[in-house]
Amino acid sequence: MEHNIHFLPDDVHVTVEDGENLLTAAAAAGIYIHAYCGGDGVCGKCKVQMEKGDVVSDNAASLKADEYKKGIRLACKATVNSDITVRIPDMVKADGKALKRAPKTTRSISAKSLESLVGTWDVDPPVGKLFLKVPPPTLEDNISDMQRLMRSIKNKRPDSPEPSYDHPELIHELSEALREAEWEVTVILLHGKRKDEPDRIIAVEAGDTTDRLYGLAVDIGTTTCSGVLIDLNTGKIIAEGSGYNSQIGYGEDVIARMIYSQRPGGLKALQEKVVYTINNIIDEVCKKMIISPSDISYIMTAGNTVMAHLMLAINPKFLREAPYVPSVSQFPLTKAAGLGIMAHPSVRMFLYPCISSYVGGDIVAGVHACQMQKSEEISLFIDIGTNGEIVIGNKDWLVCAACSAGPAFEGGGIGYGMRASQGAIENFQIHPETFDPMVVTIGNTKPRGICGSGLISIVSELLDAGVIDPQGKFNQTLNHPRIREGGNRWEYVLAWGRDSMIGEDIVITEVDLDNLIRAKGAMYAGYQTLLESVGLTFNDLDRVILAGNFGAYIDLERAICIGLLPDIDRDKFFYLGNASMLGCQISLTNHSRFRERVAVRTLMTNMELSENPDFMNHYMAALFLPHTDMSLFPSAKANK
Repeated sequence: MEHNIHFLPDDVHVTVEDGENLLTAAAAAGIYIHAYCGGDGVCGKCKVQMEKGDVVSDNAASLKADEYKKGIRLACKATVNSDITVRIPDMVKADGKALKRAPKTTRSISAKSLESLVGTWDVDPPVGKLFLKVPPPTLEDNISDMQRLMRSIKNKRPDSPEPSYDHPELIHELSEALREAEWEVTVILLHGKRKDEPDRIIAVEAGDTTDRLYGLAVDIGTTTCSGVLIDLNTGKIIAEGSGYNSQIGYGEDVIARMIYSQRPGGLKALQEKVVYTINNIIDEVCKKMIISPSDISYIMTAGNTVMAHLMLAINPKFLREAPYVPSVSQFPLTKAAGLGIMAHPSVRMFLYPCISSYVGGDIVAGVHACQMQKSEEISLFIDIGTNGEIVIGNKDWLVCAACSAGPAFEGGGIGYGMRASQGAIENFQIHPETFDPMVVTIGNTKPRGICGSGLISIVSELLDAGVIDPQGKFNQTLNHPRIREGGNRWEYVLAWGRDSMIGEDIVITEVDLDNLIRAKGAMYAGYQTLLESVGLTFNDLDRVILAGNFGAYIDLERAICIGLLPDIDRDKFFYLGNASMLGCQISLTNHSRFRERVAVRTLMTNMELSENPDFMNHYMAALFLPHTDMSLFPSAKANK
């Protein structure tokens, strides 16, 4: 259910989901409310006047009884459950004059019309089940049990080629399995890689189990692994699970894990940890649906090149040594149980192929999901992270690259940086006259750090208010207690220690700003270098597709303001979400779409940016907010 909020006096209308927090909604609409406790209800600054309708309000904080009767509410403690009109009180200066701040233009990246990117797909999975009533042998009809099974399959599917079998356990178990089941069995068939290739029998189950056909899609992330259980009879997701990649104990990033893999027993230990993580996901989703792990008939996975190598215990040593080549780029269809994964011995696990050392199967899966290899339109596909991956192209060509953006967008390299979890500052505004903040945190609690989306908001707002200059240096002429000289050069106090969860001032420093500028500069230079390599500019792009969980929280206008994303028509931007998982889900549900991944891998050409002199030139030019060439950012230039 959705509700309308009418903000006065700015006459701004927004639509929110039922149960949305009022302070969060105001921030998302670009409405400034003085609030610096993150939504914990202790500062008492975010008072608003209800003029029509009401909210569900937790009155445990700084409201007096008579204020509540007059319709005053704390925005951070208000939950929207109906259409409302809210007046934001004016802030008043010492001389009695009201302080005005026009609403900011905010824009989340479009999630609409995703069907135009990912299309639709039928339910036709890479595995299937077939129930058979096999005639028992007689003296007159005494062919082998396997021949008998094959004949029954042929009778059931007269127009399909006779299947093969390659599962050793099946040969040993078939005779007893048929007799114990009284000759009524379900065969699991693995469909061929090509349309003309016959199916393979990979298992025989007693009775009619055709209603229990499940597949697992897994995104093997460096930090987090996630999985979805799909009913392959309907194509519906029926359970989800996730967990931290247990390899983290051996290193938070891929470089550290590659180094650890070279220790005695290191490669085996890393493989066991990721298998342990996947088993936990399997256990989680199976418990939710009250099924056995043996009911899962196929596992579809994708991960970056390092994760894929470690999953299969392939030595990743040469991934980080020039000329940076993987051991293999196409991974064999593997029996999951052989790796230690909780699965029936017959179950196959597919790993999406990689392109290079740092453009992996997760990117191939994402490009596959949004069908760039079938589109006439020229798309820019971006996955922002420590290792930012970029793909540009259409059905005729695809060129890709990875650039080391650093961990700033994931909270790393920032003094008070953190991952997007409870207490992380995720949205921020600043008043252009008072320089006081509006702080919104995940979970509406006291702040304890800054996540990636919050970092973009903070830097954009400080730049727009003139608190910092385009080089990321603080304006030292401003006389404000939050703008001060600290241990790491100048800084801005986002939250005082008394208002933070950690009991100390949370600040953003010039060192943090420098790290952010370097990270966004690397990404932007990567886009430019790839486009120029094929004779294109940003104006030639038809679509910009942002993948990864990070994109869900990015404010598009702010990302463009700091030079992270190109300044082009906003309607060209799309947010795809976890594209790696989406690719796995599509492939697991529809075998025809699954086969199309080959075209993606074949079309993609990798470029090593570290060896490209144009990249370094573009990178140096991008070490500015938003850029040294303001003609690339006309909207930012117009606002100056």
